[in-house]
Amino acid sequence: MDYVYNKDSGVKQFLMDNRAIFEEQLLKEADTVREKIEEIKLLGNINLLENAHKLIIYSINGQEEDVIVFGKKEGIAWAEHKLTLKFKIEWVQAIRKTLLHFIEEYDKLNDKPYNNDLFTLLKQINVLIDKFFKGFFLSYSGYKDALLESQTKLVENLSVPIIPISTSISILPLIGAMDDLRISTIEEKVLLAIKEKRIQTLIIDLSGISSLNFEEIQQFMKMMDGIRMMGCQIIITGIRPEVVKNVVTTGLSFGREMEVRATLEKALKDYLKNDTVLEESSIPTT
Repeated sequence: MDYVYNKDSGVKQFLMDNRAIFEEQLLKEADTVREKIEEIKLLGNINLLENAHKLIIYSINGQEEDVIVFGKKEGIAWAEHKLTLKFKIEWVQAIRKTLLHFIEEYDKLNDKPYNNDLFTLLKQINVLIDKFFKGFFLSYSGYKDALLESQTKLVENLSVPIIPISTSISILPLIGAMDDLRISTIEEKVLLAIKEKRIQTLIIDLSGISSLNFEEIQQFMKMMDGIRMMGCQIIITGIRPEVVKNVVTTGLSFGREMEVRATLEKALKDYLKNDTVLEESSIPTT
């Protein structure tokens, strides 16, 4: 392989003069990434080859702050576009290995005995590439953690859909599987909603719940106790036969303090009618 070499130029100029050879060697080292380069460019407008050269120049120049900032920026870009760490690790390692190879070639062409400056440069480059990847990883994982937290909060809010239907009555339709974490989340959200929205009657519809085991029933009962302690009346609707069977088998009971209706529709008819009557009776006469 014929390199362009000028004995008066340094390592940086040597790399710039042989950019095409460098890129070819880099792509051979990062075989897996090579197949994804165009896809990554289209997906996230990330030019891996340009960014590789930028990292190399920063490292050779000893631009530590620029390296760290660049790493953080890259981390966010990869996280935003859902690009995997596997490709980035392979790519950074390929950059490091290819750069080392080029410095060795430069040293051969330089035809000098042991070069202490070159050794110092290699050490500097390795340290700065490590700092680049540290900045990349921290911003990548930080972005992912923040995204996961926001998605978790969104799921929590969606899993506790408290729907007001009058000034004093709200519905809590529960759908899907129940577990300790979800019941605890529901309890926290419901008690807060009762306080903030001054809910007097809460209709809990269980038609979307196919099963509850012993521990879940126990925790569900404790949630009911908390709701009643807040001064809120509970109406249970849509209990499936499978759930009733489990409740009976456990020997537990929903208790006399709460009412049960076969369907949500039946409960709405009864309690909306009563709520309207109460509101009309509270209007002062003239």
